Amino acid sequence: MMQYLAAAAEEGEKPPNFLIPNGTFFVCLLIFVIVLVVIRTMVVPPIVKVLDERDAMVAKTIEDNKSAAAIYEDADTQYRAALKEARGDATRIRDEARAEANEELAAAKRRATQEADAALAATSESLAAEGERAASTARADVERLSATLAGRVLGTDISAEKEKVN
Repeated sequence: MMQYLAAAAEEGEKPPNFLIPNGTFFVCLLIFVIVLVVIRTMVVPPIVKVLDERDAMVAKTIEDNKSAAAIYEDADTQYRAALKEARGDATRIRDEARAEANEELAAAKRRATQEADAALAATSESLAAEGERAASTARADVERLSATLAGRVLGTDISAEKEKVN
């Protein structure tokens, strides 16, 4: 700028007043205003629209997250209640099964005891009958054997004499 002022002073011209704008300033100002209007009308609205849509999506996502959290809490509460009820039912069923098993075990023990008593009674009767048969056979054999033995000891036939007596 100094060179321009020095050149203007040598030519005898009056140096321009730098506070008064010249035509270049107005042309630059006009270009700036045109670019500003173009940006404002063509660039900014789509960007604002995208940002507004994004804000709406973020707000909807936050709302969905809150509703999902509430649904999750409800489902978790229902799940815990159902789990507690199922555990109670399982305990009740297990207790009923144990009671039924104990009853069946007691009934099986009673049946086994009755069968054992019946088998013992049958065996006792059978042994008693066999004992009676064995005793009667032994008595019959004892008489015959004693007669034979007595006959051998005495040297006589006692069975013939016994027949004479009868």
